[in-house]
Amino acid sequence: MLTLPFELTSLIVSFAPLFSKPVWQHVQVLLVGAILAPGKRTVTSALRVCGLSREKHFQTYHRVLNRACWSSLSASRILLGLIVRAFAANGALIFALDDTIERRRGGQIKAKGIYRDPVRSSHSHFVKASGLGWLSLMLAVEVPWAERVWALPVLTCLCPSERYYKERGRAHKKLTTWARQMILQVKRWLPGREVVVVADSSFAALELLWAVRREVTLVTRLRLDAALYEPAPVRKPRQNGRPRLKGARQPALAAVLKDERTVWRRHVVAGWYGGRERVVEVTSATAVWYHTGLPPVPVRWVLVRDPLAEFKPQALLSTNLESDPAEMLAWFVRRWQVEVTFEEARAHLGIETQRQWSDKAVARTTPAVLALFSIVTLLAHHRYCAKQELFVRQATWYVKRLPTFSDALAAVRHQLWREVGFRTSRSETDTVKVDRALLERLTDALCYAA
Repeated sequence: MLTLPFELTSLIVSFAPLFSKPVWQHVQVLLVGAILAPGKRTVTSALRVCGLSREKHFQTYHRVLNRACWSSLSASRILLGLIVRAFAANGALIFALDDTIERRRGGQIKAKGIYRDPVRSSHSHFVKASGLGWLSLMLAVEVPWAERVWALPVLTCLCPSERYYKERGRAHKKLTTWARQMILQVKRWLPGREVVVVADSSFAALELLWAVRREVTLVTRLRLDAALYEPAPVRKPRQNGRPRLKGARQPALAAVLKDERTVWRRHVVAGWYGGRERVVEVTSATAVWYHTGLPPVPVRWVLVRDPLAEFKPQALLSTNLESDPAEMLAWFVRRWQVEVTFEEARAHLGIETQRQWSDKAVARTTPAVLALFSIVTLLAHHRYCAKQELFVRQATWYVKRLPTFSDALAAVRHQLWREVGFRTSRSETDTVKVDRALLERLTDALCYAA
């Protein structure tokens, strides 16, 4: 039976009640294998790196994903609690919401569709990609040993394409509907905590803003030509007719931008793209955003421009009318860390290398791999709290002061290789004797790393 180090056991024991005892033993093997395996994150690679390539009942490990009874939603709630206790015990919780495409092929993967590839496409060039659409909600927190904000995945949902629903005779469930359900679910998990969600312009939809405005503060981009109005006037006594939804039309933000009478204030935004500070000019006010047939939403808008004219002016909105403009900017720049997490997960955790094709396994595997990003960060944080050094990989041609996710993953792997049932001679000697089975596994992992 696999023997785990104390740090890993103390972290993942919270997930044990979700599984039966036999399944839990298999889950631990898959977890350790997913952390140690380089390259592809398949069940086969996880078993090989754990020394189980001759396991006759290998199918029981596949059944953890495609057949066993356990709740991904409950696992997300437990993971959120662990992250909050470790990094955000006090203050507002800043979540970042974004979608991504997992490029997958295969006729048996029912939920895949054709999407616009955001990486390879541009304003003048459209590139299609076949794959799965995912929506991920991440907690953006300050990681003390990295001295920067990391976006840690908490809840990830599969969002099938419109064609998927059409083929089954069902109404299409839009991305904003998934977003509403995820935001309200997380808020129910965090009673009494202030929750702020930042998202891009894809989620600047009146239905979504209206649905979550009383529960969380939602910050998104706002179009410069959005129809903004004054609040509806107070009804007079005995006034006939339906209540008004809006007041007089306000000037469009594009006009406010050009108006010489607009008062601008300068703010220094920390953590701008590239981790540096940026001086910007902002102006802000409140309004009612309204479109015919949709509910009116009171918002605070912030118009941002660059004194050096290095980027185009842009606008943000907040569903909390009391939001401070500088605070809104500080919240919104944290959203950029979501793209970093997606890229790190592809580079180091094998996103898009899975080979599951059954519906249940497809819906479980990618959220589990993204959650592995958060678990590795928590394990590295435990090492930091225990005064154990997090080594930073250096080279003559590349000086790096602080650890990144690759360093955190290397530290966790180093600990696992030393403690998960592997024994060597005393480390203080010049020559270290290594068990032959361990040496063969390390050699196999290195030779087939790609």
